[in-house]
Amino acid sequence: MEIKVDSLVLYKSNPAIVRQVIDKKLAIELPDGQRLSVRPKDVALLHLGPSPHPRQLPAPQGDPRTAWELLGGSQTTLSELAELAFDAYTPATAWAAWQLVAAGVYFEGTPEVITVHPAERVSEILAAREAKAAEERDWEAFVARVALGSVSLDDERYLVDVIALALGRAEASRTLRRLGKSQTSEAAHELLLAIGRWRPADNPYPARLGVTLERPPDFLTGLLPDEPRRDLTHLLALAIDDEGSGDPDDAISLEDGRLWVHIADVAALVQPDSEVDIEARGRSANLYLPEGVVRMLPDGLVSQSILGLGDMSPALSFLLEPKPDGDFELLEIVPSWVHVTRTTYEAVEGQLDKSPYRELIAITERNRARRLVGGAVEIDLPEVKIEATTEGSVAIRPLLPLRSRRFVREAMLMVGEAVGRYGIAHALPLAYTVQDPPTEELPSPDELSGAGPSTMWATRRLMQRSRQSTTPGRHSGLGLDVYVQVTSPLRRYLDLLAHQQLRAHLCGESPLDGAAVTLRIGTADAIAGAVRTAERLSNQHWTLVYLMQNADWSGEGIIVENKPGRDVTLIPELAWETELHQRPPRPLDSAVRLAVESVDLPNRSARFIML
Repeated sequence: MEIKVDSLVLYKSNPAIVRQVIDKKLAIELPDGQRLSVRPKDVALLHLGPSPHPRQLPAPQGDPRTAWELLGGSQTTLSELAELAFDAYTPATAWAAWQLVAAGVYFEGTPEVITVHPAERVSEILAAREAKAAEERDWEAFVARVALGSVSLDDERYLVDVIALALGRAEASRTLRRLGKSQTSEAAHELLLAIGRWRPADNPYPARLGVTLERPPDFLTGLLPDEPRRDLTHLLALAIDDEGSGDPDDAISLEDGRLWVHIADVAALVQPDSEVDIEARGRSANLYLPEGVVRMLPDGLVSQSILGLGDMSPALSFLLEPKPDGDFELLEIVPSWVHVTRTTYEAVEGQLDKSPYRELIAITERNRARRLVGGAVEIDLPEVKIEATTEGSVAIRPLLPLRSRRFVREAMLMVGEAVGRYGIAHALPLAYTVQDPPTEELPSPDELSGAGPSTMWATRRLMQRSRQSTTPGRHSGLGLDVYVQVTSPLRRYLDLLAHQQLRAHLCGESPLDGAAVTLRIGTADAIAGAVRTAERLSNQHWTLVYLMQNADWSGEGIIVENKPGRDVTLIPELAWETELHQRPPRPLDSAVRLAVESVDLPNRSARFIML
């Protein structure tokens, strides 16, 4: 049927009146007075007219339900529906009839062909709409509870996707979108805290980074292999660690002026490509969180391997002969039995002038001096130990730069260098740790030794990241031409890999080739980055929880960097950095007294004010 001037048409769900018909185009006017030029196929005819303006269409009285019952599940037209429902077919009743169709309960279709829904279908539609309305009422009640900062158990269905986003397991949340909040993990975290679904103690970062918190399966690893072991139990073997450490894996001894370093012989129990090896490779390292340690190795295997748990411990022992110039010679590497005495850095600190500590310090300080001549960079910035309980309370204590800590570290560096040299001499594929030199000139060791925190801060920023490679290379920061991490096989997979390679070589077996070692380095490195980041962000999280629990905290800050309009300030007591807005800048290394002003836990930030 041809559309004429003053016809009533349907345009994008709205009524419109045709004002002109020109060259196969229709000029139409909408209820709001807007005029458009459209094609005939863009509209549907409701009534030929003449029609009043769409906004003047009266609402007719009628009986649509009776019309639906009379039509009884058949098909009809718009004009017939208007006649039955409103006793006339006029522009006003045509528009009213079409609204019945558009509502979709009793009818559906087009103005030309309208399908009448049977009673069963109408019941289904009404039930679905009532369910949707009930859901909307429930949603509005949930929104009201969110505004009050509390939710009920029934609200968990709305929070599933919020929790998934907060943990990094989803990219978006329908609930956050409907609440008008941004689609970020931080916004999800903020909501969960605001409504009490999460506590401040809930740490999302390991999960967000895909780092497992599950303990590794307790694979059966069997007994130690039946092999000769050197009996070194007559030596005083000291495992010196932090208070509360549960898995010491290195110890040191003196024998006739020579240095023994004993390392837990984990590789004796973990064969390459065994179940436990693959599991450890997939974890890369122990995960150290304030709330606890997640080990890369099963508890049972750790218990078999740690030093000092029993009267005798299996170890892989390295004998080093120091030279007067600070260098040393690796005399031998042997599987051994050792009797280990466990102690702490703090306990040792008061005995450094006694034997064997006096001799150990002399040996390791000569090695340290040699490294410093070789360009080693020693950066002394505050470190802290953060511990959190399952209830969420937090304690932060500084790690003091003890001399006992330094000589133990130096002994471990000597072993790492010795293994690197051994690997080169025997063409043994290992994961060498390499660090390229800084792109800018660093302060000299003498300048650094007496430098303030700002110099240490600037120097650290110039250092390149270290990396592992099967190609030996210089470690600039340590001042060593070659270095292999080898002293923590219970804690780091690549240390365990080094032990597996050494064990195979010492036993006359075939070690892994370079390609296999490279593959293992890549696998471990892919995970190690996430593990270290999870540790760093978790420490930040718990530091902020500590500040929330100690809202009256105040302490000293030290200016370590001047930026335009603000000073970067280090808080030694917390090992935390913050920025203070200030013009002109304060002198570097000057001290300021700070108090915490506010904490934003989801965004890992805190504001401090000067006192």
